Amino acid sequence: MDGSQLQRRRSRRLKRRYRSESGSSFTTGSGNFFSESGGNTDNDSYYSEMEPIMSGDFSHMGSPSPKIRRSRPSMRRRTSLSDRSRGEAAPKKRWSDSRKVVFIFGAFLGLVIPAYFGASHVHSQNKDLFDNLVNFENVRDYVDDWKTVLPQGVSSFFSDLQNVVLPTSSLEKNLQHSFAVGNQLTEEIGAKAKHPVVLVPGVTSTGIESWGVSDVDGCDSSTHFRKRMWGSFYMLRTMVLDKVCWLKHVKLDPKTGLDPPNVRLRAAQGFEASDFFIAGYWIWNKVIENLGAIGYDPDKMVTAAYDWRLAYLDLEVRDRYFTKLKSQIEVLYDLSGEKVVLVGHSMGSQVIFYFLQWVEAKGKLYGNANDGWVDKHIDSFINVAGTLLGAPKCVPALISGEMKDTIQLNTLAMYGLEKFFSRKERLQMLQTWGGIPSMLPKGGDMIWGNASFSPEDAQHNNTDTYGNFIRFERVVSDKFSNLTMDGSLELVNKLSPSWLQERIRDQYTFGYSKTKGELKKNKKHHRHWSNPLEVALPNAPDMKIYCIYGVNNPTERAYVYKESDNRTASTLNLTIDYDSKMPVFFTEGDGTVPIIAQAMCHKWAQGVSPYNPSGMNVTIIEIKHEPQGFDIRGGGKSAEHVDILGSAELNEYILRIASGHGNTVRSRQLTNMTQWVRKLQFPM
Repeated sequence: MDGSQLQRRRSRRLKRRYRSESGSSFTTGSGNFFSESGGNTDNDSYYSEMEPIMSGDFSHMGSPSPKIRRSRPSMRRRTSLSDRSRGEAAPKKRWSDSRKVVFIFGAFLGLVIPAYFGASHVHSQNKDLFDNLVNFENVRDYVDDWKTVLPQGVSSFFSDLQNVVLPTSSLEKNLQHSFAVGNQLTEEIGAKAKHPVVLVPGVTSTGIESWGVSDVDGCDSSTHFRKRMWGSFYMLRTMVLDKVCWLKHVKLDPKTGLDPPNVRLRAAQGFEASDFFIAGYWIWNKVIENLGAIGYDPDKMVTAAYDWRLAYLDLEVRDRYFTKLKSQIEVLYDLSGEKVVLVGHSMGSQVIFYFLQWVEAKGKLYGNANDGWVDKHIDSFINVAGTLLGAPKCVPALISGEMKDTIQLNTLAMYGLEKFFSRKERLQMLQTWGGIPSMLPKGGDMIWGNASFSPEDAQHNNTDTYGNFIRFERVVSDKFSNLTMDGSLELVNKLSPSWLQERIRDQYTFGYSKTKGELKKNKKHHRHWSNPLEVALPNAPDMKIYCIYGVNNPTERAYVYKESDNRTASTLNLTIDYDSKMPVFFTEGDGTVPIIAQAMCHKWAQGVSPYNPSGMNVTIIEIKHEPQGFDIRGGGKSAEHVDILGSAELNEYILRIASGHGNTVRSRQLTNMTQWVRKLQFPM
């Protein structure tokens, strides 16, 4: 290619570039640029002065023309059509004209000003609310969680604002960072990996993936192959865009309690199964990070993820979950020569308690291990916010599908279910999940109170007792009246379809044993293994138990219901009466589990008893819920049911126990639970 051809090509390229940048129309054939109104502009002079460059003549470049710099549209703000006609130059753009700056500044003022005036001039108590909501010390921690999603400018803005306006103390700042607790304990006590660790997540915490490729009643499973139908943005998208097919996949078969025909959903595996629910919403990630900081890796630590939708024995029937868990523990023990620490959260603590019964039980689908297996392989059981005696929220979930303040779901999952599903649809879905009834309250009126008394009444000076678990203020018929916990569980059973009634009878119990003989006999059948009031702890005198849970967070405890007088095929006969002055009664707890549900830990801690025959050492730690400022997850001092997994205090306890310093962890009680437990009428 000769020089003239190169010059012509360069000329055409510059013409095209200018045409795309100028925003003007180009008339074919003339080679000139014109304004959108049809009149010549200074673009003509710009083109004429660019002609030497287009033709390859750069001799004038020694003294660049100011006119070229002034006229080039790409170097200045565009003028309006009226400005162009007058030949007026556009004003220079100032930093304060930036829409990004205006937007950020406006959003900031929109948050601060209303909150400030609400705090100062409306109600004096709003000052505390303002302090809790607007505390820039915690913005960076939340932004860090979303740093892969947020634009860099937004993340930098909040970080700079935090540093300039309210810099954190060195201790608080350090504890907000990844690996902070692990690094601190390494310096203070020389913490390093010792006991292998098994993490067992709670209900809804584990991602559920689709592995089916067949047609499911008109829904193509192959489009969801290896996608998370639970625990991802994909879940939320599918909820909205294809609700019918999503429900067909996540429901279980009502009769078998397992997968419906042609559907195959399985729990995600590895640490990714439950480290985050969705991007930015951590669950176990902070615990994993801090364990990693003291030397843990996949050879010393595993996540025992499971399909929480299944009834407990069905986990073994379909997935051999407990057999795999037993093998994992044995491998970790053989590799390290150290006993294993089991860490369970919420429902995960129930799963661990069930496993400790299963592993030494004899029979088909049971563990069939030798007596003493638990004492040989398990060093500690860390029960974090466990539901060993159930959670009251589970009752309205199975009566009326109430989800906003019922089963503990992550915020976005809860929003999706509330927004796009009727209560009846949610109820029908929940009834197919055999794992949900495992969290129904246990112990009946003995633990939860009767029609005239509950141990919790004294602290709250109630005019009515918490023992009236479900109450009716507006009577439509004589079918329903106030119910204690025993009556409420009977109502759940009565309203459940026959297949759910049968599954509950086969898998679970909710009462309590009255004699040592009953406790011993119940160890032989799996339906008792999720209820610590009906089976004793294993004979493992060297094993230790740590019960750690949050307090100082209002928690659902009793409900006002109403009977519908206008029932249709799409509505339910019973729903929470949100027109009541107080539709939900709250008590002390972690926001999901009332502290009375931790009564079993306090009973075990009393020493040798029929419930704790080997006298295991039990340490009880209550963590005060002190959410910090603008952090949507509460910060390092949160003790909320899920967010406690990010608590710096909890992480420190886990690391101390795992690193062999469990003897430095001391009991601490902030509530009246010891006195309350003494008032409970345990039969033994």
